[in-house]
Amino acid sequence: MGLLLIALALPILPLAVWSVSFRWFYPDVVPSVWSLEAWVAVLSPANNLAAATADTVAVASLVTVLATLIGVPAGRALGLNEFPGKRVVELLILAPIVVPGVAVALGIHGLFIRYGIANSRLGVAVVHLVPTVPYLTLLVSGVFANFDTDYELQARSLGASALATQRFVTLPAVGPGVAVGALFTFLISSSQYVLTLLIGGGEVVTLPLLLFSFARSGENAIAGALSLVYIAPGVVALWLSSRHLSGNSAALGGLQKL
Repeated sequence: MGLLLIALALPILPLAVWSVSFRWFYPDVVPSVWSLEAWVAVLSPANNLAAATADTVAVASLVTVLATLIGVPAGRALGLNEFPGKRVVELLILAPIVVPGVAVALGIHGLFIRYGIANSRLGVAVVHLVPTVPYLTLLVSGVFANFDTDYELQARSLGASALATQRFVTLPAVGPGVAVGALFTFLISSSQYVLTLLIGGGEVVTLPLLLFSFARSGENAIAGALSLVYIAPGVVALWLSSRHLSGNSAALGGLQKL
């Protein structure tokens, strides 16, 4: 476990050093001048960090909810049923990922302008469904492929309602897999740059857009500090998911609570 934490922390270490450096030139191993000016600049109200963080979390959360509502039923249908053309359906689900994001955004942008959701959080959230729903659907499909529906039938035969069966049997069994899919959905959405830029039109500024603007300007110290802020929501989401996944996920355990 310690080695895993070290492996996860190593890529972050250079960002942390950059964020407190003022002068760091080759061949210096460490910065020649240390400073917190980058953090002062990042936290300055002029850089709209709070607004960008709020937009990032709001859009990613909305995408996670919408993708879960779409992907879980679709994943259940794919995972529990065999039907002619199933492989074709799976390929069609993956098709939006294969198409370049720029082409997707340009094709959808005109449609969004017509319906009045371009340059808005809702429009950005909807276009983020393109790369997230396929991942979530196929991941949940694999979870349901290993789910025994006999547990649900047993619960119903014992008098459990459909809602109780879903709550105490199905959800404990597939919940951890759905949580992992939701976590990946949140991370994928919060990392989108091209789709957010094209559909948001500069009106919706998320952390990736803010980060790229400083990285392109050569402000390495500010970019390092902002990168640490950028990965914070993902770390928090991972921590919350790990707490959820550590619980009992057996369907049989859910049956014993009926």
